[in-house]
Amino acid sequence: MTQHDSQLVTQSRSGMGEVPFEASCMFYSRTDERGIIIEGNSIFRRISGYGWEELKGAPHKLVRHPDMPKGVFHLYWERLKSGKEVAAYVKNKSKDGRYYWVLAVAWPIPGGYLSVRIKPHTELFAKVRDLYADLRHAELEEGVSASRSAETLLARLPELGYEDYDAYMSAALSLELEERAKRSGLTLDPQQQRFLTMVRTIAQIREETDRMTEIIKMIRTVPMNMRILASRLENAGGPISAISVNYGSMLDEMASWVTSFVEGKDSTYVRMRETIERGQFLVCAAIMQREMSSLFEEDMRNAPDVTALIEDRDTLKAEAKMFHKSAGEALKVVESEATRLGRSVLDMKRYVTGLSSTRMMCKIESAALNGSGDSLSGIVDQLDAGQDEIEARLARIVELNTIIQSNTAMLRAVT
Repeated sequence: MTQHDSQLVTQSRSGMGEVPFEASCMFYSRTDERGIIIEGNSIFRRISGYGWEELKGAPHKLVRHPDMPKGVFHLYWERLKSGKEVAAYVKNKSKDGRYYWVLAVAWPIPGGYLSVRIKPHTELFAKVRDLYADLRHAELEEGVSASRSAETLLARLPELGYEDYDAYMSAALSLELEERAKRSGLTLDPQQQRFLTMVRTIAQIREETDRMTEIIKMIRTVPMNMRILASRLENAGGPISAISVNYGSMLDEMASWVTSFVEGKDSTYVRMRETIERGQFLVCAAIMQREMSSLFEEDMRNAPDVTALIEDRDTLKAEAKMFHKSAGEALKVVESEATRLGRSVLDMKRYVTGLSSTRMMCKIESAALNGSGDSLSGIVDQLDAGQDEIEARLARIVELNTIIQSNTAMLRAVT
C-alpha cells in the first residue's frame, strides 16, 4: 500500500505525546511555490496521520505545530524564495494532536520545492529545542514579530558554536546523519566522513591560531621589559634598546599575520571554513537525496498512477548529482586556500627565525654584562618559552593543513 491508497491504515494512536518512528525512517514531500502539497511518500502519511486525500492539495502548514517559532519559518521561506537550500529542526503536529520532530532539508526545484526529512537525536537538537522555546515565548508573550524572531535566532547561533546559519545547518545535517547511521546500524558514507574530518580539522586550526595570538600577547611585554632594563644600564643598554625595537616590530608583524589569516570574509581561514562547510552540506544533502530516491519502490508498488512518483524519484537522483558537482566546486576552493595557507606559514616561519636571531643577541648581551645580565637572562628565558610554543603551534597548523589537503584530494577524485 502507498500514500495514494485511501485504505492505508495509519499506526495506532492513543493519548497525546510524541509520534514514535524509527531513526532509519526518511520521508519527503514536494510542494508548489505557495507551499501546497503536491506529492509525498507513505512514511510522511503514516507519521502525520493524514490520509493522502487530506494531504494532497493542502498547505504544508497543515502539519505545523503551534510550539514552533514563527521566526524559524520566516528564515526558512526567506532562504527558499531567494533560491537557497535550507535545513532546520521542525516540530510538526499529527492529525490527532501529537507531535513529531524532524530535521528538514529543503531546496528549490522548478515549480516549487522538495523537502527530505529525518528524525533528529543529537545534543545540538536538544539545545535548539531550548532556543526555540525562548523564541516562541518572546513571540507569544512579548509580541515579537516573525522577522525579529528570525534575527534573534541568527544572533544566538554563536551560543551554539556557529558563526552563521550556513555553518549551523551544515553541522546539524552532518551530525544528525552521523547519529542516524549509528542508531540504524548503517555505515557512514565515506565522503561524509572525510568532510567531518575536514570540518573538525579547520576548527583545530582556528584553535591553534587563537592560542598563538594569546602567546604573542603574553610575550608582548618583553620589549617593554628590555627597554626598562636598558634605561637602568645607561650607555651599556644601547644594544639592548635596539634589540627591543626589532623584537617589538617582529611581534607586530606576527600578530598581523595571525589577524589577516583568521579575520575578514576574504581571509584564508574563513574561505576554507565556509567552503568546507558548504561542501559538507551539499554532500550530506546528496546522501539524503540518493537514499530517498531508492525508497520509492514500496510507494510505487500499488499506486494507481506512478507518474508523479517516478518524476520525483528521478528528480532526487538528478539533484543528488548536481549537489555532488557543486561540492566538487567547493573542494577546488579548499584546495586553493590550503595551498595558500602552506605558503603563508612560510612567511610566519621567517618571523620566527627573526625571533631566534633576537634571542641569540640577547644571550650574547647577557654574557657581556656579567652580573648585570641576570635580568636579561630572565628575558631570554621568556623568549625561549614563547618561541618554542609558537613553533609548536605552527608545526601543528602545517600538520592539520596536510590533513585537509589529503582529504580534499581524495574527495576530488570521487566527486
